[in-house]
Amino acid sequence: MSGLFDLTGRVALVTGSSRGIGNALARALADAGATVVLNGVNAERLKAAEVALAADFGPGRVHSVAFDVTSDAEAARGIAWVEEHVGPLQILVNNAGIQHRVPMLELDVADWERVIKTDLTSAFLVGREAARHMIPRGRGKIINICSVQTDLARPTIAPYVAAKGGLRNLTRAMTAEWAASGLQINGIAPGYIHTEMTQNLVDDEQFNSWILGRTPAARWGTVQDLAGPAVWLASDGSDFVNGQTIFIDGGMTVVV
Repeated sequence: MSGLFDLTGRVALVTGSSRGIGNALARALADAGATVVLNGVNAERLKAAEVALAADFGPGRVHSVAFDVTSDAEAARGIAWVEEHVGPLQILVNNAGIQHRVPMLELDVADWERVIKTDLTSAFLVGREAARHMIPRGRGKIINICSVQTDLARPTIAPYVAAKGGLRNLTRAMTAEWAASGLQINGIAPGYIHTEMTQNLVDDEQFNSWILGRTPAARWGTVQDLAGPAVWLASDGSDFVNGQTIFIDGGMTVVV
């Protein structure tokens, strides 16, 4: 592997990584040489994910820590655990997120706040704790996982749209404050990605046809489509890339 994209010896934490996109991104970083730390709140599922990944990369290369990313105290505890038990954190991927589908006129405030806390506030809390350690060392990579809903909207997912739009500007705010200390903070905005959690949408003939027609690439994205951009943003190859949100959507956001 080119030295520009070699992550050997670097410690990476991926939130919400017991399955789905987060797990795929952790695998991609490990494949590039990083020592990865998985995160989630379901301890049993998290441990199973750790065991599965360690089977491919070895137990010394894969760890896990369960903590609630929406709690400032828990975020501090989780980052401290990584620093103490794994090593200096150099790469953070803020991937944890949830969805809640209901028309806005029927949306409960508690559900609005739950999505905002999980999809936006968590990136602030975990990102800030990571930065407290990265800044004195003069280097660090933070990757915030956004969405095509960072730029677009659909009915019934108002809190998700608001959170992902806010995440792009949080990425910019982090850059404004931390770039001079040697950190690079960027976002990845996936389009519609085929995972176990979107299988029901793929199986919906009408929705699937809409995706294929709406996407210039005429297909769903795969988790493998996200691997290269994530490794690039985590590597020395992106050392002068800051505050950007990279859309990986098969062209969806550039056409009408």
